[in-house]
Amino acid sequence: MAQAPTATPRTYDLAVIGGGINGVGIAADATGRGLSVFLCERDDLASHTSSASSKLIHGGLRYLEHHEFRLVREALAEREVLLAKAPHIVKPMRFVLPHRPHLRPAWMIRAGLFLYDHLGKREKLPGSRGLKFDAQGPLKAEIKRGFEYSDCWVDDARLVVLNAMQARDKGADIVTRTRCVSARRVEGHWEVEVEGPQGRQQIRAKGLVNAAGPWVASFIRQDLQQKSPYGIRLIQGSHVIVPKLYEGDQAYIMQNEDRRIVFAIPYLGQYTMVGTTDREYQGDPAKVTITDQEIDYVLGVANAHFRKQLSRDDVLHTFSGVRPLCDDESDNPSAITRDYTLSLAEEQGAPLLSVFGGKLTTYRKLAESAMAQLQPFFPRLGNSWTASAPLPGGENMTTPQALTRELLDKVSGLTPALAQRWATTYGSRVWTLLGDSRSVEELGAVIGADLHVREVEYLQRHEWVTRADDVLWRRTKLGLVFTNAERAALENLLAHSEPARSAKDSNAA
Repeated sequence: MAQAPTATPRTYDLAVIGGGINGVGIAADATGRGLSVFLCERDDLASHTSSASSKLIHGGLRYLEHHEFRLVREALAEREVLLAKAPHIVKPMRFVLPHRPHLRPAWMIRAGLFLYDHLGKREKLPGSRGLKFDAQGPLKAEIKRGFEYSDCWVDDARLVVLNAMQARDKGADIVTRTRCVSARRVEGHWEVEVEGPQGRQQIRAKGLVNAAGPWVASFIRQDLQQKSPYGIRLIQGSHVIVPKLYEGDQAYIMQNEDRRIVFAIPYLGQYTMVGTTDREYQGDPAKVTITDQEIDYVLGVANAHFRKQLSRDDVLHTFSGVRPLCDDESDNPSAITRDYTLSLAEEQGAPLLSVFGGKLTTYRKLAESAMAQLQPFFPRLGNSWTASAPLPGGENMTTPQALTRELLDKVSGLTPALAQRWATTYGSRVWTLLGDSRSVEELGAVIGADLHVREVEYLQRHEWVTRADDVLWRRTKLGLVFTNAERAALENLLAHSEPARSAKDSNAA
């Protein structure tokens, strides 16, 4: 669905470079305030950092140790905002913190959890409490006590896609597989050259937002031929997916001897996700992969806590990403600030706003801060609006459970597993996917794992899908169960079909 702008340059208010969470968040916020917005992403939406997170909407309990109280307060408040905006992809989760006396003392953990409970707004999520473990639990016998608190889980890649959809629904032009080749200031505007499936073309914009994530500094140096105001530290975080380690919907937050923490998080009903790591990364951010040392590290932390022991043979899948953190000259990768820094540079009345750092949880607040910085250049900019606006699929929706029941009632032949997957992936937009169809037989052939042709066509038409990985790892997580033959069939389908897009979907420039 990558669509480049027309040959005749169009002038936008804002051009956004980068289709990760910060780029699409800014695009959505700006479009909703009345600006015309163009966003380009050189790969797929959420291709890199934004799909390689621990998939949490959380305050960041460990950030309290580094005295990042503003960041934690802002992130804590955002949990319930995002729960209300996207109840289909965000869900509450309880986190169990086993206490190991030789690490952080109990009083310190209790004090931290007290702050965590009261630092930010909390109306729906229950508070923390102490726990005692018995011999029937999944933890090792020597771990006798612990604590429990609340945070939220999110499908990170879908959070990105939904913000892009919201921006498009409000009029933004979102193009994927299209990279920014150059940008320069000319007579009070930016002239931006992009290259995509339709070749090289130009647009003009009054303002430019550099939300290139790991490439934010290199974009300034190489594409803009300017000096970057800040350095970037690339911190690699890797995760492994293993068979389910324990029963229950709770996650575990495990303290390691090096004072880092590792999560064990329920994943897709039958797996456990274990991660993340923190290590400096020096290579190409597009080529980051888990190392043997990282695999051993996360398995070692899990084996120090759980009765069920893991080996490399248990690793079913891995994923890695780099967090582009603003360089604060910290010697410890875990201590580098996760806060964001916005840099505004203005010449000839044409602003450049560059985004350094940030975290998934606070993307919406980052976007509001970006709008505040750009306000002087757009005096008719509308008011903030995103706090109470549902994301696509969150409209007219109560709970995923209720939507699952409604789907089973209205669509004949639907299995509970598929109904649940649709409800927790598309929310109320599932009715757009279905159209007039009310039986599974009308959805076309099954490519694999209950993925019907109709769903693929929906993803092509509405969610910028062009390749198998877009479907299998970012729009869904069916890559874990697809066979090589099924993947080849999906690639073939995508190569030979591209349904016509509506004007609302394409927003042709």
